[in-house]
Amino acid sequence: MSASSARASDSSRDAARGTEPSDRLSPDSTASTLPRRQLGRYLRDWRTQAGLTIAEASRLMEWGASTLQRLEKGQADRIRTIDIQELCHIYGIPDELSDGLKGLAQQAAAKSWWHAYGDLIPENFDVYVGLEASARRLACYQSELVLGLFQIADYARALNRLGYPDDSDAEIERRVQLRLQRQALITRKAIPATVDVVLHESVLRRVVGGAKVMAAQLRHLADISTQPNICLRILPFAAGAPLGVSTGPFTVLAFGTDSKGQPVEPPVVYAEGLTGDLYLERQADVQRYDRAHECLQRSALDIQSSRHLLRQVAKEYVA
Repeated sequence: MSASSARASDSSRDAARGTEPSDRLSPDSTASTLPRRQLGRYLRDWRTQAGLTIAEASRLMEWGASTLQRLEKGQADRIRTIDIQELCHIYGIPDELSDGLKGLAQQAAAKSWWHAYGDLIPENFDVYVGLEASARRLACYQSELVLGLFQIADYARALNRLGYPDDSDAEIERRVQLRLQRQALITRKAIPATVDVVLHESVLRRVVGGAKVMAAQLRHLADISTQPNICLRILPFAAGAPLGVSTGPFTVLAFGTDSKGQPVEPPVVYAEGLTGDLYLERQADVQRYDRAHECLQRSALDIQSSRHLLRQVAKEYVA
């Protein structure tokens, strides 16, 4: 089916389904954005799990293959929630995940995206985890807590008990295991992601789960920092405020390059908040956070000194 035929087929089905123009979420440009790429990534993964090729899934949707390809690449020039619902039905996607995908489809085509929890996208749909799993390099700054990729089970468990006091023990344990599973990104043998992290010294001194848990967590940080794909530096109190402003914790995610050396996807800045998360992909914004991370690196202890401090503070906790 040609592209023009596919569009004609779409139009005729619009009328048959009673789709109003407001259901068509037409951006003002066809440029790829993070919500669209995340939507496409989830749909591609679920199509593969369902054992369907692009051609087979396209026929079931009465689309041309190029229409589904553009959707999976995050390059669709229009996205309709009714089509996402139908794809979810074809792929056997659970309702709770389907709601999240429809929420992604309704996001505005903007390079700065504030994802408010529970607004369009259900609160239990974790956008960041899917993004993190595709990253090849992460540049992180943490000023309050050990980042999730480096947390041990007891540290994660203590945080979840505080963050979700009404959850059952089984639900807490499920959350902990999900967090630990994310760490395969940096521990797998085949092309593990590179993580370049700066931890403020306050992270080492803020007690989570008790002295024994902190001692074990800091020893783990020291041990994991010996891995070739991990670069961990401690920003000491003595360094003051290198940036002159407070940035809060942030992560810059990069997704590798193709055979021509071009980025597979644009890099993204992620900043977690209490009521929502901020995602930035404008080049100027990413460059500003890159420069901030570089400044923090220069002000931090070197890798060996950071490892020594981690082991020293771990001993203090159990002394």
